[in-house]
Amino acid sequence: MQNNHLNFQIKEGSIEDVVFVSLLIPELKHPHSKDVYENRMHGKKHLILIAYVDGKKIGFKVGYDKFQDGKNFYTWMGGVLPAFRKKGIADALAQKQEAWIKNQGYQNVILKTRNQHQGMLIFAIKNNYKIIEIEPKDDIEEHRILLKKRL
Repeated sequence: MQNNHLNFQIKEGSIEDVVFVSLLIPELKHPHSKDVYENRMHGKKHLILIAYVDGKKIGFKVGYDKFQDGKNFYTWMGGVLPAFRKKGIADALAQKQEAWIKNQGYQNVILKTRNQHQGMLIFAIKNNYKIIEIEPKDDIEEHRILLKKRL
């Protein structure tokens, strides 16, 4: 795939790939361990996508069937290394994930983010996600925002 003169590839990957990339993303102050990923996704349909440039892992997107209702798929974690942002990688990861989700028979994608992650909020709203719930926390920056997109 080529966007903004950057050749990148997206492939299915492993939890180890995700943990590796997540450690390099500054917004993920306490990245999840391999055990957390395994526990969340155990026995559930899931998809792990990894973005590469010249064989180097530069981004990821992870989702799983959190709700197990056959309608809603949860896009849980994702990120792109700062040096590779604004080059269409997050969009390409989301598009590939959404195509897979739709192909699996789901009708909606749901995500949760925090108020402090403005880039993620803007990305979600630009990509037709709608806010469906806000979970207040003591610190307004920590408010959780739940968004949903119909496929």
